[in-house]
Amino acid sequence: MNKKNPQYERIKEHITNKVMSGEWPVGYRIPTEEAFVEQFSVSRMTVHRAVRELVVEGLVHRQPGAGTFVTNERPSLDLVKVGNIADEVRSRGHEHASTVQLLRQELATASVAKALGLRPGAKVFHSIIVHMENHWPIQLEERYVNPKAAPNYLKQDFTAHTPNAYLMTMGPLERIEHTIEAVVPNASTCDLLRIPPTEPCLLLHRRTWSMGRVVTRAWLTHPGSRYRLGAVFDEAAAR
Repeated sequence: MNKKNPQYERIKEHITNKVMSGEWPVGYRIPTEEAFVEQFSVSRMTVHRAVRELVVEGLVHRQPGAGTFVTNERPSLDLVKVGNIADEVRSRGHEHASTVQLLRQELATASVAKALGLRPGAKVFHSIIVHMENHWPIQLEERYVNPKAAPNYLKQDFTAHTPNAYLMTMGPLERIEHTIEAVVPNASTCDLLRIPPTEPCLLLHRRTWSMGRVVTRAWLTHPGSRYRLGAVFDEAAAR
């Protein structure tokens, strides 16, 4: 815990960490404001502000006469469109950050080449990035990119902007392919997403096309307790 933060932020961070780690699951009744006053040696007003802001952010909700309970309204990824996860996080008033685990040129395996419409052994760009919301990992992004579609991909600073933000400047998006599956995370995924091996994950497979060719093949892995996938279809617009 960072003691340089305002006192109410320290309390928010404490509660958020308990929820995001799974120690306080959905439906859990969090300690009373009086308990936080004693634990953090702060005023009741400070605790009230911290809890009030978490209610607004959707992490907890109050039940008059019963207490405050964990809600953790998980962020949702729209399957119909390709959005920028950084914009999505910021739209909730939260902080987005990312860490780049891998960014390099490789020779395409047979499966990657097939996905990108290239020959096996062709040069491709490969990146692995962890996206975080308020310092908690919510998405592990592994991506292969067609160098012809995005020649300067390896020169980008993906801690300053996302691959999505850069790739959307390369040309109009013509087609999206999405497939979803539930998966058991491997040890590396658990480490990067800071989840236990028993945590189920949602894996979104994505391919995108622009200017008549496949631009990227991506795997987006989300902790099941921190994220959900969904879509809204306009029937009239689909006709």
